[in-house]
Amino acid sequence: MSSEATKFFAIRTTARQEVNVALMIELVAESRRKDVGEEEIYSVIVPPGIKGYIILEAPGLHAVYNVIRGLKHIKGRASGALKWEDVERFVVPKPVIEIIKEGDIVEIVAGPFRGLQAKIVTIDKEKNEVVLNILEAAYPLQITVPADYIRPAKRG
Repeated sequence: MSSEATKFFAIRTTARQEVNVALMIELVAESRRKDVGEEEIYSVIVPPGIKGYIILEAPGLHAVYNVIRGLKHIKGRASGALKWEDVERFVVPKPVIEIIKEGDIVEIVAGPFRGLQAKIVTIDKEKNEVVLNILEAAYPLQITVPADYIRPAKRG
């Protein structure tokens, strides 16, 4: 399997049915592999945060059409191939520190303050740390935590 031989194709699905369609494609591809003896679909990607689309890695458009023919919840077929750079944006997660900004409300997901809501006071990208003001404290309480300990909840 060389990188020139594989291509990525976007398939439009019913919103919130992406995982079901991906599982159905996996079953069909596996049964076709046993029948034909050739692997037609190399991978199925359900990009997080994008509703109504899945991405298939296959040697060509004919393989995609063979696998999705007759499946439920398929709304649109692939018309052309995607480049790896386009797919990579959806697959590789961005660090939390690049997404957040001062004034955002976040949830602490690790450490002794796990489960509490806080507001971002300052961000130190070099140290990968944020200074938070705990919203649920009875008095003003500021803490410094690694950026990996938080998850965005709301924009400030």
